[in-house]
Amino acid sequence: MDARMDDLSAFAAVARAGGFRDAARARGTSASSLSEAVRRLETRLGVRLLHRSTRSVAPTEAGQRLLHSLVPALEQIDAALEQVQASRDLPAGTLRLNVPVAAARLVLPRIVPDFLAAYPRIRLEIRAEDRFVDILADGCDAGIRYDESLEQDMVAVPIGPATQRFAVGASPAYLAREGRPRHPRELMRHACLRGRFSSGVRPAWEFARDGEVLRLDPPGPLLVGIGGGIDLVVDAARSGVGLVYLFEDWLAPYFARGELEPVLQPWWPSFHGPFLYYPGQRQLPPALRALVDFVKDRRW
Repeated sequence: MDARMDDLSAFAAVARAGGFRDAARARGTSASSLSEAVRRLETRLGVRLLHRSTRSVAPTEAGQRLLHSLVPALEQIDAALEQVQASRDLPAGTLRLNVPVAAARLVLPRIVPDFLAAYPRIRLEIRAEDRFVDILADGCDAGIRYDESLEQDMVAVPIGPATQRFAVGASPAYLAREGRPRHPRELMRHACLRGRFSSGVRPAWEFARDGEVLRLDPPGPLLVGIGGGIDLVVDAARSGVGLVYLFEDWLAPYFARGELEPVLQPWWPSFHGPFLYYPGQRQLPPALRALVDFVKDRRW
Protein backbone atom coordinates (compact mmCIF):
# COMPACT_ATOMS: atom_id res chain seq x y z
CA MET A 1 0.00 0.00 0.00
CA ASP A 2 1.55 3.37 -0.98
CA ALA A 3 1.85 6.45 1.29
CA ARG A 4 -1.41 8.02 0.12
CA MET A 5 -3.37 4.86 0.86
CA ASP A 6 -1.67 4.57 4.23
CA ASP A 7 -2.71 8.13 5.10
CA LEU A 8 -6.29 7.55 3.95
CA SER A 9 -6.47 4.33 5.96
CA ALA A 10 -5.07 6.13 9.03
CA PHE A 11 -7.67 8.91 8.72
CA ALA A 12 -10.51 6.40 8.42
CA ALA A 13 -9.27 4.47 11.46
CA VAL A 14 -9.05 7.59 13.62
CA ALA A 15 -12.41 8.96 12.49
CA ARG A 16 -14.18 5.66 13.13
CA ALA A 17 -12.46 5.08 16.50
CA GLY A 18 -13.12 8.65 17.66
CA GLY A 19 -9.55 9.15 18.80
CA PHE A 20 -5.90 8.59 17.99
CA ARG A 21 -5.13 6.32 20.94
CA ASP A 22 -7.99 3.90 20.31
CA ALA A 23 -7.18 3.79 16.60
CA ALA A 24 -3.50 3.20 17.32
CA ARG A 25 -4.35 0.36 19.71
CA ALA A 26 -6.57 -1.31 17.07
CA ARG A 27 -3.95 -0.97 14.33
CA GLY A 28 -0.99 -1.92 16.46
CA THR A 29 0.84 1.36 15.86
CA SER A 30 1.47 4.62 17.68
CA ALA A 31 -0.88 7.57 18.09
CA SER A 32 1.86 9.94 16.91
CA SER A 33 2.28 8.07 13.61
CA LEU A 34 -1.46 8.27 12.98
CA SER A 35 -1.48 11.97 13.82
CA GLU A 36 1.34 12.58 11.35
CA ALA A 37 -0.46 10.59 8.65
CA VAL A 38 -3.66 12.63 9.07
CA ARG A 39 -1.64 15.86 9.05
CA ARG A 40 0.02 14.86 5.75
CA LEU A 41 -3.37 14.06 4.23
CA GLU A 42 -4.86 17.39 5.32
CA THR A 43 -1.86 19.24 3.90
CA ARG A 44 -2.13 17.40 0.60
CA LEU A 45 -5.89 18.08 0.32
CA GLY A 46 -5.70 21.64 1.70
CA VAL A 47 -8.63 21.10 4.05
CA ARG A 48 -9.10 20.14 7.70
CA LEU A 49 -10.57 16.67 8.09
CA LEU A 50 -10.74 16.28 11.88
CA HIS A 51 -11.79 18.48 14.77
CA ARG A 52 -9.27 17.81 17.56
CA SER A 53 -9.70 18.59 21.24
CA THR A 54 -8.12 17.26 24.39
CA ARG A 55 -11.12 15.00 24.94
CA SER A 56 -12.33 13.94 21.51
CA VAL A 57 -11.71 13.75 17.78
CA ALA A 58 -14.52 14.09 15.25
CA PRO A 59 -14.68 14.48 11.47
CA THR A 60 -15.28 17.92 10.00
CA GLU A 61 -17.95 18.26 7.35
CA ALA A 62 -15.32 17.66 4.67
CA GLY A 63 -13.93 14.77 6.70
CA GLN A 64 -17.39 13.23 7.02
CA ARG A 65 -17.92 13.36 3.25
CA LEU A 66 -14.52 11.77 2.65
CA LEU A 67 -15.17 9.08 5.25
CA HIS A 68 -18.55 8.28 3.69
CA SER A 69 -16.89 7.56 0.32
CA LEU A 70 -13.70 6.09 1.73
CA VAL A 71 -15.03 3.35 4.00
CA PRO A 72 -16.69 1.24 1.25
CA ALA A 73 -13.56 1.56 -0.90
CA LEU A 74 -11.30 0.44 1.93
CA GLU A 75 -13.61 -2.47 2.68
CA GLN A 76 -13.40 -3.56 -0.97
CA ILE A 77 -9.62 -3.38 -0.84
CA ASP A 78 -9.53 -5.44 2.36
CA ALA A 79 -11.83 -8.02 0.78
CA ALA A 80 -9.61 -8.23 -2.31
CA LEU A 81 -6.51 -8.72 -0.17
CA GLU A 82 -8.26 -11.43 1.82
CA GLN A 83 -9.13 -13.23 -1.41
CA VAL A 84 -5.50 -13.11 -2.51
CA GLN A 85 -4.43 -14.47 0.86
CA ALA A 86 -7.04 -17.21 0.63
CA SER A 87 -5.86 -18.16 -2.86
CA ARG A 88 -2.37 -18.63 -1.45
CA ASP A 89 -3.69 -20.87 1.29
CA LEU A 90 -6.14 -22.65 -1.02
CA PRO A 91 -4.76 -22.26 -4.57
CA ALA A 92 -7.14 -21.77 -7.46
CA GLY A 93 -6.97 -21.45 -11.22
CA THR A 94 -6.15 -23.54 -14.27
CA LEU A 95 -2.99 -25.66 -14.39
CA ARG A 96 -1.94 -26.92 -17.84
CA LEU A 97 0.34 -29.95 -18.16
CA ASN A 98 1.93 -31.53 -21.24
CA VAL A 99 2.58 -35.24 -20.61
CA PRO A 100 3.43 -38.41 -22.52
CA VAL A 101 0.60 -40.83 -23.11
CA ALA A 102 2.35 -43.36 -20.87
CA ALA A 103 2.36 -40.88 -17.96
CA ALA A 104 -1.32 -40.10 -18.53
CA ARG A 105 -2.00 -43.83 -18.42
CA LEU A 106 0.33 -44.99 -15.65
CA VAL A 107 1.26 -42.05 -13.39
CA LEU A 108 -1.50 -39.45 -13.36
CA PRO A 109 -4.32 -41.81 -12.28
CA ARG A 110 -2.44 -42.23 -9.00
CA ILE A 111 -2.24 -38.46 -8.50
CA VAL A 112 -5.11 -36.59 -10.12
CA PRO A 113 -8.09 -37.78 -8.01
CA ASP A 114 -6.38 -37.07 -4.68
CA PHE A 115 -4.88 -33.78 -5.89
CA LEU A 116 -8.23 -32.44 -7.12
CA ALA A 117 -9.89 -33.55 -3.91
CA ALA A 118 -7.25 -31.63 -1.91
CA TYR A 119 -7.47 -28.52 -4.14
CA PRO A 120 -11.06 -28.26 -5.41
CA ARG A 121 -10.48 -24.76 -6.80
CA ILE A 122 -7.76 -25.93 -9.20
CA ARG A 123 -8.70 -27.04 -12.72
CA LEU A 124 -6.30 -29.37 -14.52
CA GLU A 125 -5.85 -29.40 -18.28
CA ILE A 126 -3.85 -32.40 -19.49
CA ARG A 127 -2.38 -32.54 -22.99
CA ALA A 128 -1.26 -36.13 -23.58
CA GLU A 129 1.08 -36.50 -26.54
CA ASP A 130 4.48 -37.95 -27.32
CA ARG A 131 6.08 -35.14 -29.31
CA PHE A 132 8.63 -33.00 -27.52
CA VAL A 133 7.38 -29.46 -27.04
CA ASP A 134 8.46 -26.18 -25.52
CA ILE A 135 5.97 -26.12 -22.66
CA LEU A 136 5.98 -22.32 -22.38
CA ALA A 137 5.48 -21.80 -26.12
CA ASP A 138 2.75 -24.45 -25.98
CA GLY A 139 0.92 -22.53 -23.26
CA CYS A 140 1.58 -25.06 -20.50
CA ASP A 141 2.73 -24.46 -16.94
CA ALA A 142 4.65 -27.71 -16.56
CA GLY A 143 5.16 -31.11 -18.13
CA ILE A 144 6.13 -34.69 -17.45
CA ARG A 145 9.06 -36.26 -19.27
CA TYR A 146 11.81 -38.79 -18.79
CA ASP A 147 15.30 -37.54 -18.00
CA GLU A 148 16.77 -38.10 -21.46
CA SER A 149 14.41 -35.53 -22.95
CA LEU A 150 14.57 -32.83 -20.24
CA GLU A 151 15.96 -29.41 -21.06
CA GLN A 152 18.88 -28.26 -18.93
CA ASP A 153 17.24 -25.08 -17.64
CA MET A 154 14.25 -26.89 -16.17
CA VAL A 155 13.60 -27.81 -12.56
CA ALA A 156 12.76 -31.52 -12.37
CA VAL A 157 10.94 -33.33 -9.56
CA PRO A 158 10.57 -37.15 -9.61
CA ILE A 159 6.98 -38.21 -10.14
CA GLY A 160 5.86 -41.82 -10.05
CA PRO A 161 7.99 -44.91 -9.33
CA ALA A 162 11.72 -44.15 -9.21
CA THR A 163 12.53 -47.11 -11.45
CA GLN A 164 10.54 -48.63 -14.28
CA ARG A 165 11.15 -51.36 -16.85
CA PHE A 166 10.30 -52.11 -20.43
CA ALA A 167 8.71 -55.51 -20.93
CA VAL A 168 8.04 -57.88 -23.83
CA GLY A 169 4.86 -59.88 -24.08
CA ALA A 170 3.02 -62.18 -26.44
CA SER A 171 -0.19 -64.15 -26.34
CA PRO A 172 -0.14 -67.84 -25.43
CA ALA A 173 -1.49 -68.58 -28.94
CA TYR A 174 1.37 -66.75 -30.64
CA LEU A 175 4.02 -68.48 -28.51
CA ALA A 176 2.44 -71.88 -29.14
CA ARG A 177 2.48 -71.20 -32.87
CA GLU A 178 5.84 -69.44 -33.33
CA GLY A 179 7.88 -70.56 -30.32
CA ARG A 180 9.29 -68.61 -27.39
CA PRO A 181 12.40 -66.47 -27.98
CA ARG A 182 15.25 -67.31 -25.60
CA HIS A 183 17.56 -64.46 -26.60
CA PRO A 184 16.73 -60.94 -27.84
CA ARG A 185 18.47 -61.58 -31.18
CA GLU A 186 15.85 -64.24 -31.93
CA LEU A 187 13.30 -61.39 -32.18
CA MET A 188 14.70 -60.63 -35.63
CA ARG A 189 12.85 -63.78 -36.79
CA HIS A 190 9.58 -62.89 -35.05
CA ALA A 191 6.60 -60.60 -35.72
CA CYS A 192 7.29 -57.51 -33.60
CA LEU A 193 4.63 -54.84 -33.21
CA ARG A 194 6.33 -51.45 -33.40
CA GLY A 195 5.70 -47.81 -32.58
CA ARG A 196 6.93 -44.61 -34.19
CA PHE A 197 7.11 -41.04 -32.85
CA SER A 198 5.50 -38.19 -34.76
CA SER A 199 9.02 -37.10 -35.72
CA GLY A 200 9.39 -40.33 -37.68
CA VAL A 201 11.82 -41.91 -35.22
CA ARG A 202 11.15 -45.57 -34.55
CA PRO A 203 12.62 -46.31 -31.11
CA ALA A 204 14.79 -49.37 -30.82
CA TRP A 205 13.95 -52.28 -28.56
CA GLU A 206 16.60 -52.22 -25.84
CA PHE A 207 17.69 -55.12 -23.64
CA ALA A 208 20.27 -55.49 -20.89
CA ARG A 209 21.68 -58.40 -18.89
CA ASP A 210 24.91 -58.92 -16.96
CA GLY A 211 26.49 -55.83 -18.48
CA GLU A 212 25.49 -56.74 -22.04
CA VAL A 213 23.27 -54.15 -23.76
CA LEU A 214 21.47 -54.75 -27.04
CA ARG A 215 19.56 -52.33 -29.27
CA LEU A 216 17.45 -54.02 -31.92
CA ASP A 217 15.31 -52.85 -34.83
CA PRO A 218 13.19 -55.97 -35.36
CA PRO A 219 10.73 -56.39 -38.24
CA GLY A 220 7.01 -56.63 -37.84
CA PRO A 221 3.62 -56.49 -39.53
CA LEU A 222 2.29 -53.46 -37.62
CA LEU A 223 3.68 -49.94 -37.08
CA VAL A 224 1.61 -47.34 -35.20
CA GLY A 225 2.06 -43.80 -33.99
CA ILE A 226 3.28 -43.78 -30.39
CA GLY A 227 0.52 -42.27 -28.33
CA GLY A 228 -2.95 -42.96 -29.60
CA GLY A 229 -1.92 -46.15 -31.40
CA ILE A 230 -0.46 -48.01 -28.45
CA ASP A 231 -3.74 -49.63 -27.43
CA LEU A 232 -3.99 -51.05 -30.95
CA VAL A 233 -0.55 -52.65 -30.57
CA VAL A 234 -1.56 -54.22 -27.25
CA ASP A 235 -4.84 -55.52 -28.70
CA ALA A 236 -2.98 -56.98 -31.67
CA ALA A 237 -0.55 -58.76 -29.36
CA ARG A 238 -3.43 -60.14 -27.30
CA SER A 239 -4.96 -61.45 -30.52
CA GLY A 240 -1.80 -63.37 -31.39
CA VAL A 241 -0.43 -61.10 -34.15
CA GLY A 242 3.03 -60.67 -32.59
CA LEU A 243 5.13 -59.45 -29.68
CA VAL A 244 4.70 -56.11 -27.93
CA TYR A 245 7.45 -54.07 -26.20
CA LEU A 246 6.06 -51.57 -23.72
CA PHE A 247 6.18 -50.30 -20.14
CA GLU A 248 5.96 -53.19 -17.69
CA ASP A 249 3.25 -51.39 -15.71
CA TRP A 250 1.18 -51.03 -18.89
CA LEU A 251 1.37 -54.76 -19.67
CA ALA A 252 1.08 -55.98 -16.06
CA PRO A 253 -2.76 -56.33 -16.08
CA TYR A 254 -2.60 -58.46 -19.23
CA PHE A 255 0.10 -60.65 -17.69
CA ALA A 256 -2.01 -61.04 -14.56
CA ARG A 257 -5.05 -62.14 -16.58
CA GLY A 258 -3.03 -64.52 -18.75
CA GLU A 259 -3.90 -62.65 -21.96
CA LEU A 260 -0.18 -62.06 -22.50
CA GLU A 261 2.86 -63.96 -21.25
CA PRO A 262 6.19 -62.37 -20.28
CA VAL A 263 8.95 -62.99 -22.81
CA LEU A 264 12.73 -62.54 -22.27
CA GLN A 265 12.07 -61.30 -18.73
CA PRO A 266 15.72 -61.53 -17.56
CA TRP A 267 16.59 -59.06 -20.32
CA TRP A 268 14.03 -56.38 -19.49
CA PRO A 269 15.89 -53.06 -19.11
CA SER A 270 15.37 -50.72 -16.18
CA PHE A 271 15.28 -46.94 -16.50
CA HIS A 272 14.63 -43.93 -14.27
CA GLY A 273 11.02 -42.97 -13.77
CA PRO A 274 9.50 -39.72 -15.07
CA PHE A 275 9.88 -36.17 -13.79
CA LEU A 276 7.50 -33.28 -13.33
CA TYR A 277 9.43 -30.37 -14.86
CA TYR A 278 8.89 -26.62 -15.05
CA PRO A 279 10.90 -23.43 -15.70
CA GLY A 280 13.11 -22.38 -12.81
CA GLN A 281 11.42 -19.44 -11.13
CA ARG A 282 11.53 -18.04 -7.62
CA GLN A 283 7.78 -17.51 -7.44
CA LEU A 284 5.71 -20.32 -8.89
CA PRO A 285 2.00 -19.80 -9.62
CA PRO A 286 0.04 -21.03 -6.59
CA ALA A 287 -1.58 -23.93 -8.47
CA LEU A 288 1.79 -25.19 -9.76
CA ARG A 289 3.39 -24.79 -6.33
CA ALA A 290 0.55 -26.86 -4.87
CA LEU A 291 1.18 -29.65 -7.42
CA VAL A 292 4.96 -29.61 -6.87
CA ASP A 293 4.53 -29.87 -3.09
CA PHE A 294 1.87 -32.55 -3.51
CA VAL A 295 4.18 -34.65 -5.70
CA LYS A 296 7.14 -34.22 -3.34
CA ASP A 297 5.05 -35.43 -0.38
CA ARG A 298 3.68 -38.42 -2.29
CA ARG A 299 4.93 -41.92 -1.51
CA TRP A 300 5.12 -44.25 -4.49
